[in-house]
Amino acid sequence: MRMTNQREIILEELRNTTSHPTADELYLRVKERLPRISLATVYRNLEKMAELGLIQKIKTSGYQTRFDGNPNFHYHIRCIYCGKIDDLPIRPIKALEDPEHIELDGDLGGYKVVGFNLEFLGICPECMKTLNNKK
Repeated sequence: MRMTNQREIILEELRNTTSHPTADELYLRVKERLPRISLATVYRNLEKMAELGLIQKIKTSGYQTRFDGNPNFHYHIRCIYCGKIDDLPIRPIKALEDPEHIELDGDLGGYKVVGFNLEFLGICPECMKTLNNKK
């Protein structure tokens, strides 16, 4: 993939935030630097960069897909109240490092494991403050 000016700016903006933005949120940031860029261009480039392993695509249950500028393997945690996603600083779980070598307790009914989604859930500090103030 050729690194065009648009792609460089999209990647820079993504790597300059730790908020794990949606494509729409990132589009608003990129648009400040590239007023003529389209939302479709941002979406297309994010998908391509994720496919190539330059960024991570974060899919969580019931929420919009988010993107992470850190391509290295790490876990995320989602707040069950506001949906905020943060990096979770824990060591990789050994049993999940290679889905093809997971030890099974039974037959998979013909399935071949090719990946997994592990979602950690919690309550972010801001929501904890709100909950504590309501008591």
